[in-house]
Amino acid sequence: MDKTVVKEQQSALAGRLKALRLQRGWTQGQAGKASGISTSTLSKIENGLISPTYDVLLNLAHGLGVDVAELFVPAQAHMGAGRRSIERAGQGNLHDTPLYHHRLLCSQLANKRMMPFDSRIKAWTLEANEGWSRHEGEEFVYVLEGEIELHTEFYQPETLQAGDCFYIDSRMGHRVVNKGATEARVLWVSTTPGELGLPDPKHA
Repeated sequence: MDKTVVKEQQSALAGRLKALRLQRGWTQGQAGKASGISTSTLSKIENGLISPTYDVLLNLAHGLGVDVAELFVPAQAHMGAGRRSIERAGQGNLHDTPLYHHRLLCSQLANKRMMPFDSRIKAWTLEANEGWSRHEGEEFVYVLEGEIELHTEFYQPETLQAGDCFYIDSRMGHRVVNKGATEARVLWVSTTPGELGLPDPKHA
């Protein structure tokens, strides 16, 4: 994966986040409080020093009152029932984290009920308490390439290969690690918190 492109996308996220905060006339402290994350963490994100996890992105979007996609690109005007977004191969906003390399798909369309990603699983090994995610909503993952291992709070780990898939309640602790010889690739779809009668996220 081109590290220069990833860095550029990370910088774009930092700039977009700062712009959204300033549009509201908020300090970093006010935005952090609204989002449930520390001022120091927000400062590092705005300066491109760290890449937020998906959980943190959800909290930032909730605190700023925008769709997760709007943290990467400005929202399109509401199109009612005629909404459509097309993403060509190799396109999409990149978001890199220590465990995953996400390509956000169709992010130009705001107020979506689902957030689709084309993701590569980077981590082969994790400590027992490392890499866990927990947030409102539900997730569907379909393995496109390689082999992954799904870890969940209430079940034994399961190995999935290309063609396998899983669907989980995201409020349950979960993480995915790579079990193959090369980077695994998955189609990852998360529902938007607030849908399906679920409350919005309140944690960092």
